[in-house]
Amino acid sequence: MVQPDKYDVAILGGGLAGGLIALALAKRRPDVSVLLIEQNDVIGGNHIWSFFESDIAPADRWLAAPLVSHSWAGHDVVFPHYRRTLPGAYHSVRSERLDQQVRAALPPEAIVTGGRIHAAGPTSVLLEDGRVIEAGGVIDARGPGDLDRLELGWQKFVGQEVRLSQPHSLERPIIMDANLEQIDGYRFLYVLPFAPDRLLIEDTYYSSRPHLAPGVITPRIAHYAAARGWKVAEVVREECGMVPVVMGGDFDAYWQSGGDGIAKAGVRAGNFHPLTGYSLSDAVRTATRIAAMPDLSGETLHDTLHAEAKALWQKRGFYRMLTRMLFRAAHPPERWKILDQFYRHDERLIARFYGARSTWSDKLEMLMGKPPVPIGRALRAIAGGGK
Repeated sequence: MVQPDKYDVAILGGGLAGGLIALALAKRRPDVSVLLIEQNDVIGGNHIWSFFESDIAPADRWLAAPLVSHSWAGHDVVFPHYRRTLPGAYHSVRSERLDQQVRAALPPEAIVTGGRIHAAGPTSVLLEDGRVIEAGGVIDARGPGDLDRLELGWQKFVGQEVRLSQPHSLERPIIMDANLEQIDGYRFLYVLPFAPDRLLIEDTYYSSRPHLAPGVITPRIAHYAAARGWKVAEVVREECGMVPVVMGGDFDAYWQSGGDGIAKAGVRAGNFHPLTGYSLSDAVRTATRIAAMPDLSGETLHDTLHAEAKALWQKRGFYRMLTRMLFRAAHPPERWKILDQFYRHDERLIARFYGARSTWSDKLEMLMGKPPVPIGRALRAIAGGGK
């Protein structure tokens, strides 16, 4: 008979959410035995995550700060009729840095890579190789549950990190460059200057269709670079993906779809900004919250994380309404007009929006005035669509 391995906490999934939970527990709760199980060979996959410094509470920055690979003092947005520079620190985290930090914080035996999970419950895990794990509590952070339970649009992207033959002269990131042909919904280019001769150029689409064709999009990245005089000497790495953005749905059904009675984190818990898809700040907050919990039993983890995720869902209804406005009130080639209008607001309102901390006055201001879309469609988007 196989004797189970025993841990205080087993974390399923070594992506952003799972990796941060493991790291927070290792740093703040060295008395807790942790097992991190990831089906791939590395922690964090192949990603670059970014966030505004104001997105993360000062009390939680101890976890995020050591992961930062690149930082800038401000950022730009570009639309057909104006360009604007906004203040506030902006940071990027490379998945390689997360992998390094987690491996440095946990003993080798606490990390299982290439570990495929056959079944999981609130206090136990069965791997496909027959290994049995018993834990005081299990946290599932393996990515989304059943997304059919939610009303979704998609933010999809193809990015290339490139080395140039000459310096690019960019001082700050371009968070959105929408001064270009609109294809497949709202399209913009996202550019991060990592070094004088190195850029991340990401072609991004707010699309109604969960379909991505990298072979079609990469020539558009090359065209964008060439139009700006950037001569690409080498493509260093590529990344592509699709991030759900939420218009509505049934939160309880979505949570249940990820496993009965099992604590959940990250996208599996619905912890991401409904319109931007950003998840890093939620992942940091969840990880520091778990590290501060005196009781890490499966039942307590489930009840605590469920209650907090549901409270966030209820609190973020305004952002789901804005997502409906973008996808349902605006004709796809004109979705950019909504963002064009949004970025004319006060810089503090914009920062609070990204951090999902909009005040009542912020919300009123964003809805006041003539909408940049047909009024009837705007009113239907505001009134309808999901819980």
